[in-house]
This record gives sequence, C-alpha cells and structure tokens, in this order.
Amino acid sequence: MKTSPISISIVIPVYNGGDAFRHCLVSIKESLRSPDELIVVSDGDTDGSWQVAEDMGAKVLRLPGPGGPARARNIGTKAAKGDIIFFVDADATLHPNTLSLIEQRFQQRPDLAALIGSYDDAPGADNFLSQYKNLFHHYTHQTSSEIASTFWGACGAIRRPIFLAVGGFDERYTKPCIEDIELGYRLKQAGHDIRLYKDIQVKHLKRWQPISLLRAEIVYRALPWTALILSKQRFEADLNLSHTNRVSVIGVFSLILSLMAGFFVPWLWWMSVTISLGLLLINFNVYRFFYIKRGWWFTLRVIPWHWFYFFYGGGAFAYGLLQHHLGSFLRLSTPMVLGFRRSR
Repeated sequence: MKTSPISISIVIPVYNGGDAFRHCLVSIKESLRSPDELIVVSDGDTDGSWQVAEDMGAKVLRLPGPGGPARARNIGTKAAKGDIIFFVDADATLHPNTLSLIEQRFQQRPDLAALIGSYDDAPGADNFLSQYKNLFHHYTHQTSSEIASTFWGACGAIRRPIFLAVGGFDERYTKPCIEDIELGYRLKQAGHDIRLYKDIQVKHLKRWQPISLLRAEIVYRALPWTALILSKQRFEADLNLSHTNRVSVIGVFSLILSLMAGFFVPWLWWMSVTISLGLLLINFNVYRFFYIKRGWWFTLRVIPWHWFYFFYGGGAFAYGLLQHHLGSFLRLSTPMVLGFRRSR
C-alpha cells in the first residue's frame, strides 16, 4: 500500500537553554530522517540560545520576554508549514529514529490525531535524583496504556490542522506546567485519537535538584493538575493517576498516621510494619525495574523518594480538593449573603 508523504515541523521553545539545548539541536542534525522544518521560539532568552539555533540553521522567532512554553509553541505552530508538528523540549535529545517512527505512525493511521513518546532509560544527568526521576518517568510511560488521555509537550506530535482547530495550548499557563495535559483533555473531548508509542523516545538531559524538583512537581504540576481534574471531572487511571498510585497515596498517609499513633498506642507500630510491607508489595514492579536498571543500592535510595512522591502528590491533591470545594461554597454563599444584606 502506497503511503502519502508527510512533512514534519519541529517546534522548540527555549529560554536560556545552555549546553543541553545545543545537544538537542545536534541530535536533530544527526537524525536519520531530517525534519522538513525546524522552528525555535526564543522565549525572551538572555544567554544567546537564539543565536546558537540560528547558527545551526533553525528558523528563529524571538519574543521580547518570557511568556511560557504554551505561548511559544502556539506562535511556532502558527508559523510552521508542516503537516505534523513535533514538539520537543530544549533539554531533550532525539534518538536517530525518532522522526522516522513519528512519520511511520501517522502514515499507518490516517485517523491518528496526536501521539506521545517516552523518555529513554539512559538520562543525561548522572546525579541520583535526576536518574531516579527520569527513569521513573520512563517506567511510567513504558507501562501505561497505548490509548492515551493526555498530550505531552516534551515529546509529542500532532496534526497541525487539528492543533489549530482546538485552539492550541492554553496560554494562561505562563510556566512549564500542565498546558499539554489540558490540551490532551480537549483533544479527547473533541473525539480525537491520541496514542502513546513506547518506542518513540527522547533522552532527558535535565539535572534535578531537591528544590527544583519539588517546585516543579507541586507548584507547576500537582496543584494545577488537581484543579484541572476537578474542573473537568476527569479521573482516568492513566500515567501518574494509575490505581496503584492512588492506593499507594492512601497507604503512605495511613503509614504516617499509624506511626504517630504508635507513640500513644505502641501496638499500632505493627500496623506500620504491615502497611510498609503492603507498599513494597504493590510497587514491586517499580522497584524491580530500578533493581534491573541500577542495582540494589540505587533501589534502596529510590524507595523513600518514591514514598515521599506519594506524600506530596497526595497532599497537593487534598489541598486542591479543599480549595475547590471551599471556592464552590463561597460562590454559593455569596449571593445569599448579598441577598440578606439587601433585605435589611
């Protein structure tokens, strides 16, 4: 069966990309299938990233000040001419076959609106936290359903007419946030098909430190995602929202409560032991993955971070839930209060 040629435009937003961005551009040049167009949107960068991109042959769009990747990607897509827009982050590098696989998938499935890929299992930064976080991201995508319910801006491709028809990314997200998840929800609501292809991979070069990780995961991810879930009433057991993760959140908070209660009722510490064993058991596949990839010592260090992830993720969801219902209560009660005042 003869397939029609498909043109691919790569759109990369960048703000002070540094060496990682240079590696990103080099990986595109070394791709087995060259992009038909490479557009870099300089989001007010001050380190000369735009010049690096221009020197490497990219079409560069310079913005006067940072407005976030959502706005930058929208501007880049409107300027693009390709049938498919492939979004990749400035701190990720392509595998040689990444673009070839993207082209192949869209040719094979004319009904496919968008696809997302995965980080690979060899993160660029060598410190423990970066290895753990990026490997965990890889594991999450590799074990998730191929029928996706969200989009992903770090390694995601979409048909340009469909992207424009649904309105692109929501530019109210002015930080690297959940603008891609929100776009995915709108795509699904409009009846479009999104697929996760696990063999389409990029390498993440980001170096995570405790503060930067917690800020990104709580402030830019968990809290706005909670607000989006509650506003859209979408609770798909997909990616980070799997049933195992939900049970683990309950387990971690139960563990904390049993440990605290144990100071007053010592036998409850046995309950803590039981809960801990349960957490290890239901997350056995995760820890086996880390053991295979990095060995026992690395896996032992993963466990407390993994449980901490359930703690702050669950805490952020609880906070967002309280905020949502409190806001609903205030919206309902305000007219009543105003009416009471008018009657006086």
